[in-house]
Amino acid sequence: MGSWLPRDGDAFITDEGFIFYVFGYEHPSDRIFSFLKYIPADLQHLFEIRYLKRRWRLGERALVRAERLYTARNYNVILKTFMENFPDYIYYCPYRGKTMISAPTRMIRRIFEAKTCLKKLMHKNRKDRLESSALELIAFLSEQSGVEAEEFGIHGSIALGMHTEDSDIDVAVYGSRNFRRVEKAVKRLISDGELKHIARNWTDRVRMHRCRYGDVAFNYVAVRRTEEIYARYGDYSYRPIRPVRFRCIISDDGEAMFRPAIYGISDYRPLDETSILHGSERPEKVVSMIGCYRNIAHAGWCVHVSGMLERVEHNETGDYYYWVVVGTGISDEEYIRPVGI
Repeated sequence: MGSWLPRDGDAFITDEGFIFYVFGYEHPSDRIFSFLKYIPADLQHLFEIRYLKRRWRLGERALVRAERLYTARNYNVILKTFMENFPDYIYYCPYRGKTMISAPTRMIRRIFEAKTCLKKLMHKNRKDRLESSALELIAFLSEQSGVEAEEFGIHGSIALGMHTEDSDIDVAVYGSRNFRRVEKAVKRLISDGELKHIARNWTDRVRMHRCRYGDVAFNYVAVRRTEEIYARYGDYSYRPIRPVRFRCIISDDGEAMFRPAIYGISDYRPLDETSILHGSERPEKVVSMIGCYRNIAHAGWCVHVSGMLERVEHNETGDYYYWVVVGTGISDEEYIRPVGI
């Protein structure tokens, strides 16, 4: 493990050949909360999920991927399969009061940190067309945004060395301010016709994070810098109360670009009788565990939200507040949607 600081989006391979992606920034000292993205083809029969027809290859091993990565059903199928066949990946979190998927650090064979992967790519002697395009793109974004190249990283299949000519370029931008600068530059470049915006669905249209640079597609996401990781695992306990649906105003989007995406909210208005709340139960924040809802709304926007109301308590001081979680793994009917979109 060395000095690796696990950050959202970093990838790693375990002893069985599973490829996980780190989720968030709070982890036990000997485990990493993560989601399973690639499954060795010889183990796919254990997971009762639908797979993409395409196969990937890392070294000599063929890999497959779920057709839909982030559904509540698939998460629970994967959780059940790990419980029955790979119990080392199962962990009961006392602060959340539930069983979760996490990889023991002792079982991690290889780590793919976004920033390190970019450095390795820069120093690689023989680069293929997509690798060269990735470096050219990052240099272009750096120049246009004024963000130093050292504040970028590479995620996805290029980082893993599993890409093909048709793969996308997955760019990581370290730091909220740097992300906003890149975001501003990308929007300007789209307006000027130097980049083409790719909108496959309404979330793409709003976020404008997916584009085409020349003949290659890319997307960019935010990763917290070290000084932006202020919460430690075990600082807080989380207790679910009940599902709620409501309308509110985004009051703070300073951490909206990360995953989990955190939004400050105001003007809570219930959308059904079961969502009527009183006093301190009214949530101060909405947090999305689902990647497609990061950076989906900005300060001043009105949004509809469906999620789980939780009580968040600081374990040392006893101070508490309420927030709403979108992406609990319980239901696929959880969302953040800007009004009018």
